[in-house]
Amino acid sequence: MHPVAQSVAHSVAMALPEGTMLFEAAGAFEVFGSDHSDLAAPWYSFTACGPAGSRVGDWLRADTTHGLEAVADARTVIVPAWRDVEQEPPQELLDALRTAHAAGARIASLCTGAFVLAAAGLLDGRRATTHWAHTARLAERYPRVRVDAEVLFTDEGSVLTSAGKAAGMDLCLHIVRTDHGATVANALARHLVTPPHRDGGQAQFIPAPVTHGRDHPLADLLPWVLARIDQPLTVEDMARQAGMSSRNLVRHFHAVTGTAPLRWLLSQRVREAQELLESGDDTVERIAARTGMGTSATLRRHFTRVTGLPPEAYRRTFGGR
Repeated sequence: MHPVAQSVAHSVAMALPEGTMLFEAAGAFEVFGSDHSDLAAPWYSFTACGPAGSRVGDWLRADTTHGLEAVADARTVIVPAWRDVEQEPPQELLDALRTAHAAGARIASLCTGAFVLAAAGLLDGRRATTHWAHTARLAERYPRVRVDAEVLFTDEGSVLTSAGKAAGMDLCLHIVRTDHGATVANALARHLVTPPHRDGGQAQFIPAPVTHGRDHPLADLLPWVLARIDQPLTVEDMARQAGMSSRNLVRHFHAVTGTAPLRWLLSQRVREAQELLESGDDTVERIAARTGMGTSATLRRHFTRVTGLPPEAYRRTFGGR
């Protein structure tokens, strides 16, 4: 990484091409562009780079004094969310990012800004993430990127990426923590009224998968399974109910849900446990029984693996919604 020198401010450039999303850009500006020298001096020197009058968030016009070429001179470059993941980023921006990276700069993307880094070739062979709604597209479009759909952010040393929206703040605080230490990052988080470090990954925010209406071979089976989620069910039980062989059941499950029957069932048990933790006060043992997990130890193991949080921590975060 790039530890900040005590006598020279670490230069941060934020790229603001046409089509930049507002939320992530504003968060990064608050962290790196505002004066927090009361926490650490010198703080970062911040530059917004982009064509004059570029639209940010579809309505705000950015009054920048530096073009995108100035990105190449920064020690850290922030690439906020890119509005249209199917649109190729400006070549000027891609060239500037490649130049900055080759010169040793740290490049960080927020949300769908990962598509810009991928287009520049900076994510090839690296672990990366983006908003959960776009991780599959990122993996499909850039197969050389090792996409991790579950984490809030990734740190590959000189290249960092974050998941959607608020996860951009998690990454910005991580950068401050890396440069200035945990005490400064924690103090800044208190100033921003945000957690200095959030447990878990973005899996905890992903809604339950939606199947393809009722026009598929499992249309009657899936509701039958969900109505018996507290009961021990096997692939054979589900195949018998669906009137097909176990092999055909597995094939249809992969076609409809993208996963195997028992893996799908486990995900539904975890989703049900999430709802019970959010809305009620049942013990973990009781929730394990109601979701077919059997024991609290089994629930804790699977719940933590899927959401990144143990049940008790999840209830503290989301309980009472």
